[in-house]
Amino acid sequence: MKAREFEKKFEAGEELGDALDFSRARRPNLELRRVNVDFPAWVVDSLDRQAERLGITRQALIKIWIAQQLERVPDANSDL
Repeated sequence: MKAREFEKKFEAGEELGDALDFSRARRPNLELRRVNVDFPAWVVDSLDRQAERLGITRQALIKIWIAQQLERVPDANSDL
């Protein structure tokens, strides 16, 4: 499909899902990267207690807390 035809269909509110190949879609700056961090046992135990209290995993808790702190820092997201 040519770009102009795609644009016309889009502007008309037509369904375009069949015209797109989502198998190769990417979300820039949202790709996952693995990071290993070593914590003392007491920190891991505290994280586990907090995670259990909130009903989430330790990994989810760490991600949430780090993201919250980064949002508070001026210019932390300037590279995103």
